[in-house]
Amino acid sequence: MKLKKPSPFPCLLFLFLFSIAPSVSATLSPTSAPTASPSPFSSTLDPKQLRALQSLHIPTSRDPCSPSSLHNVTHCDSSAPFRHLLSLRLVNCADDVALSFTALKSLYTLQSLQFLNCPISPIRFPSDLATSLRSFTCIRSLRKLTGVWLSRLRNLTDLTVSGVPITASGPYVILGHMKSIRTLTISHANLTGFVPKHLNLNLTHVDFSGNKLRGKIPSSITSLENLQTLNLSLNSLNGEIPTSIGDLISLQNLSLASNSLSGPIPESLSAVPGIIHIDLGSNQLNGTIPRFISEMKRLKYLNLENNQFRGVIPFNESFIKRLEVFKIQGNGNLCYNHSTLSSKLKLGIAPCDKHGLPIPPPPARDDDDYSVADDSGSDYEENHFSHEEDNHQHGPNKVVLGVAIGLSSLVFIIVFSVLLSKCCR
Repeated sequence: MKLKKPSPFPCLLFLFLFSIAPSVSATLSPTSAPTASPSPFSSTLDPKQLRALQSLHIPTSRDPCSPSSLHNVTHCDSSAPFRHLLSLRLVNCADDVALSFTALKSLYTLQSLQFLNCPISPIRFPSDLATSLRSFTCIRSLRKLTGVWLSRLRNLTDLTVSGVPITASGPYVILGHMKSIRTLTISHANLTGFVPKHLNLNLTHVDFSGNKLRGKIPSSITSLENLQTLNLSLNSLNGEIPTSIGDLISLQNLSLASNSLSGPIPESLSAVPGIIHIDLGSNQLNGTIPRFISEMKRLKYLNLENNQFRGVIPFNESFIKRLEVFKIQGNGNLCYNHSTLSSKLKLGIAPCDKHGLPIPPPPARDDDDYSVADDSGSDYEENHFSHEEDNHQHGPNKVVLGVAIGLSSLVFIIVFSVLLSKCCR
């Protein structure tokens, strides 16, 4: 592939090269030492890879393997006679930057490749590079991707794609052959299909947020005992939360917000000891809120807003104040006990009556001037009218009364004048 003319504003490119154990270095080293001589400044980097960086317009005025190069963030492996790149990050690329297939082929030792804000045309990876990669990140870059293209990176342990449309019939097309995947993020990628029933049991992070996934959450996902983060928010999922969700004993962050999930919060969630973040907002969940939530010692974020929960919330003031985020509004049949919770907390729900039902607001009046303050702490406007003001409000209109008196006087004067003139003749 022929390189385009470089932009006057080349992309900001950072190299991250990480040292690895000698045994891994041997695996990544070329089969035979390059015969090309180093550049004039005696770079310790493989000359082929140095030329590849130059063809990508990456600054190489200093040895990329020097600790002082590129803001002291570059490192190379320790292979000999030349060292090799292990990680490459491309940031804020200009639109006309192109990646040469030949250059990428020289970078076959890369284990990590990241594109951040690089809206360049999709590229074809050499098979050696696709096989060697362990980590691939693409955020608002490469314009579009396909599931088949991503599936070729079968040795990945970390995959992050966000803000890039992916054409695929479902996540399994991408993940079916990734047997070593540990952390997985495919978010805001217009991905369709269903949540896969079979995922790698060693996954610690799953994020499918902001896509078009539909159907139910498969119960098989609860077999991921090492899972710490599960984010399926902003999709079109329905059905109930799996009753075995408590089997995710390592779970710390759970976000299922903005779907169409129904049913109660499973009791098994009480078995997850270290959960910090629970976001179930904007669904159709119902039933009462379980009391065990208040016993989660590490919980900092709780969002249950915009659902169909009912009854009295089982939380005291100390629990609510301990949380960094607490959202409960948008549940019309939910209320709080005003003897244990102050109205000053601004929960966004009504206080309970003696039957545990929300106290309805007073009926609206046409003049909108009447309201009451109940003993629960809910404040309403109150206007009082004096008897005199009431008489003025409901008595005869002053203007009409004045006109009537004036007309009566005029008529009397006219009649009196006529009678007087007759008497004087």
